[in-house]
Amino acid sequence: MSQASSIRDSQERNTRLENMCWRIWNLTRKKKQLEGEEAQRVAKRHRERERARREATVDMSDLSDGEKVDIVGDLSTHGDSVRGRMSRVSSVDAMANWANQYTEKKLYIVLISLHGLIRGENMDLGRDSDTGGQVKYVVELARALGMMPGVYRVDLLTRQVSAPDVDWTYGEPTEMINLTDSLDAMPEVGESGGAYIIRIPFGPKDKYIPKELLWPHIPEFVDGALGHIVQMSKVLGEQTGSGQPLWPVAIHGHYADAGESAALLSGALNVPMVLTGHSLGRDKLEQLLKQGRQPKEEINATYKIMRRIEAEELSLDVSEMIITSTRQEIEEQWNLYDGFDPKLERKLRARSKRSVSCYGRFMPRAMVIPPGMEFHHIIPLEGDMDGEVEGNEHNVGSADPPIWLEIMRFFTNPHKPMILALARPDPKKNLITLVKAFGECRQLRELANLTLVMGNRDVIDEMSSTNSSVLVSIIKLIDKYDLYGQVAYPKHHKQSDVPEIYRLAAKSKGVFINPAFIEPFGLTLIEAAAHGLPMVATKNGGPVDIHRVLDNGLLVDPHDQHSVADALLKLVADKQLWARCRDNGLRNIHLFSWPEHCKTYLSRVMFCKQRQPKWKRNEDECSDSEPDSPEDSLRDIKDLSLSLKLSLDGDKNEKSGTSVTALDFVENATKKKSQLDRMVSTLPVTKSMEKSEQSKFQLSRRRKLIVIAADCDTPAGLADVAKTIIETVKKDKNTSSIGFILSTALTISEVQSILELSKFKPHDFDAYICNSGGEVYYPCSSSEEKYLEPSFTVDSDYQTHIDYRWGGEDLRKTIIRWADSLNDKVKNKAEIAIKEIDSASAHCFSFRINDQSLVPPVKEVRRLLRIQALRCHAIYCQSGSRLNVIPVLASRSQALRYMFIRWGINLSNLVVFAGESGDTDYEFLVGGVHKTVVLNGVCSDASKVHSNRNYPLEHVLPAMNSNIIECGSCSKEDISVALNNLGFSKE
Repeated sequence: MSQASSIRDSQERNTRLENMCWRIWNLTRKKKQLEGEEAQRVAKRHRERERARREATVDMSDLSDGEKVDIVGDLSTHGDSVRGRMSRVSSVDAMANWANQYTEKKLYIVLISLHGLIRGENMDLGRDSDTGGQVKYVVELARALGMMPGVYRVDLLTRQVSAPDVDWTYGEPTEMINLTDSLDAMPEVGESGGAYIIRIPFGPKDKYIPKELLWPHIPEFVDGALGHIVQMSKVLGEQTGSGQPLWPVAIHGHYADAGESAALLSGALNVPMVLTGHSLGRDKLEQLLKQGRQPKEEINATYKIMRRIEAEELSLDVSEMIITSTRQEIEEQWNLYDGFDPKLERKLRARSKRSVSCYGRFMPRAMVIPPGMEFHHIIPLEGDMDGEVEGNEHNVGSADPPIWLEIMRFFTNPHKPMILALARPDPKKNLITLVKAFGECRQLRELANLTLVMGNRDVIDEMSSTNSSVLVSIIKLIDKYDLYGQVAYPKHHKQSDVPEIYRLAAKSKGVFINPAFIEPFGLTLIEAAAHGLPMVATKNGGPVDIHRVLDNGLLVDPHDQHSVADALLKLVADKQLWARCRDNGLRNIHLFSWPEHCKTYLSRVMFCKQRQPKWKRNEDECSDSEPDSPEDSLRDIKDLSLSLKLSLDGDKNEKSGTSVTALDFVENATKKKSQLDRMVSTLPVTKSMEKSEQSKFQLSRRRKLIVIAADCDTPAGLADVAKTIIETVKKDKNTSSIGFILSTALTISEVQSILELSKFKPHDFDAYICNSGGEVYYPCSSSEEKYLEPSFTVDSDYQTHIDYRWGGEDLRKTIIRWADSLNDKVKNKAEIAIKEIDSASAHCFSFRINDQSLVPPVKEVRRLLRIQALRCHAIYCQSGSRLNVIPVLASRSQALRYMFIRWGINLSNLVVFAGESGDTDYEFLVGGVHKTVVLNGVCSDASKVHSNRNYPLEHVLPAMNSNIIECGSCSKEDISVALNNLGFSKE
């Protein structure tokens, strides 16, 4: 019996070993497969970038030898040390000389940081991954800028959070950021001088949510922020006595969500944008893919990483300048993006400096401006501190800060040097390796204590799964190496306690360590140096640049725990080395002060090409002003720059009782389009509008507006939808306060045919957004006999507004070359896959797609344009049968925001009618402060153009939003019910 049992156990053991071998083999094969796929992906991307760079170089073949070299002195591309080249900002004379250039200026700066909990004092740093160093950085930047000469006001826009689990102060709409008493600062005196936190309500009103869930609510924030900026610009203009709105000199977005918001605000206002990125999406994706723990689909579902990357790409399209903390961010993080290429950027900048054509290519400039720090409150401990420590030996903490007692209660011998780490329990912070290094080095344990300040917590089980996992692992390692009495890990600390923690470590002659796998900058390293703490830091990322300037410690490989232990032991054991590193840090720390940062920041911002909203007020000049109020905005309508009068009095269908087929409709539209093309080139530009036309421009007087933006597969389908909606709304006889806007990818000539098909007159609509937002038209008619027929007027101010970074004819040539390459793939050479549509629009290039199987998805088209530094929007329309390419600042949603600024329309009183799906710009029309009615059964076939997106639509469309309502069908009864449910009253 025992022999049989032994045989059975042996067989089971062999089976288990065999299964384990198979699992190891499968895992190894899968790992090699993933590594091979990753290598192929990287190689493919490299080939595409090189091909794009070659094509761009061919277009710019007239590049002179002088333009091929880099620009000397550019900190963003050279590795020269800044030590010794930057003057001490504590010099009153140097600061005064710089201030003289800016004292008379009145600058309004807008900063945006959406996620996390932001307030001026006692921030909940370390509460979660969203409330970390970035929050502290952006608040201190706002405070420092508010104290600089020439800066009249700084607004830091963030999210208003009125949730039961956060402090009530995060729900306050406005908070003034208290200024410091720094001797280096020279505050500006003015009626509204200073810095403010402005909290915009968007997203769930009573819930604090992580940044990954904020994406669907970005348009709502943009609309709210736009209203604040417009109103504040008017107020500041009155305060400064200029009589004109004081528009922001720059809108600065921090992180991906704020970057996209800043891009949309910059486009709506036509003001420069500045971008700062921290822990970029592509870099994070690369790291996660290399680890191989999760497939790309799972990563995207968890972090919404592709949505984040697209936001960063859009930010690159619009921004004038990228501010980075280190060169590593430029070379290893931003360089991963399709829209940024350091080599091509230098070529384009060289050409731009010499006023040489860049052939429609544009690239933001990357600048290294290290974050600053407030030093006025720091008093480094001087002299030999051993005596002071020994003096308190028997009365530890009696007169000391409470946080000292909280930390030192962990230690058996609190007088040993303290190794201090200040970071969240996040895997990328690499605290586990630090504990292992400390636990396995006996000499280090004998000479020093270890303090881990890992944010705030009450119960480990209430922490996020990732953070709790790291903390539990650390506690297990403490138990494994029996480190009780040698490691401190306090549960709570306040922001005001952080300087005291640094002082305690410096008092014990300790060391600050940042062992992160990669650190974008490392602000804590600067803080530690200012308190007299030498550093041991990762050699990956920003610490390299900090070490180059401060020379106050050692750099290590964060993956090598023995290297970490050896560096710590070296600094703790060698008192002369410790003192030398301490002195170097204190001597050079002024190079990272906030005044120095702000000097460079303002100089670079003022170097950007200044833009702002401009409306023409007479025949010969432009004014920066806009209407004083919605009621007065049309006071001088005769002077508006709506100058191109287009009479579309084509052939009418004399048989009013007959129906028009889709084929007749297309032929009629084609004839009218040809007629429009001829008229655009021959009609003179009118200089004024007749008084009888004033009644046609009612946008600013409308209490409510209906926007018809259903992207139907055919123009005839749009005509039916528009007719049903308008007839439903006009059931009430009193509709003078209700206006209509038609928003479509069609041209104005095709729109004219739709109006005829639906028996509408042009003035039945107050405005027409055509060519996917590439043009805006208004109806007009003249009292003169020759102009009795209906006509349209193009908003030339809007065309000027969206002209920023528009490649024009050079862009068109590039797209035609791409279209020709697709046509070459057609087997039957008599057929054409994609063909340009003759267009009279200078701001929209349209292409008819005959074979959709040969045309790549929109994400690939956008990628193609971005890697060639061509800034524009590529949009698939009419279920993918048409491709429109428009300026990067243009879109149908942005056209509505333009009308808000131009005419004072109330965005919250808009109702947008959209289908189940739509063109590839569909997502931006649904979200926002306006109301949306989704017409079920309309445009359902258009969903196929979204099937190959970078990210699913649910990552950008709000799931639960009271402003969005579904309509059972496109019937009058269902539309009426939907409007009533939205509270739409036809007064």
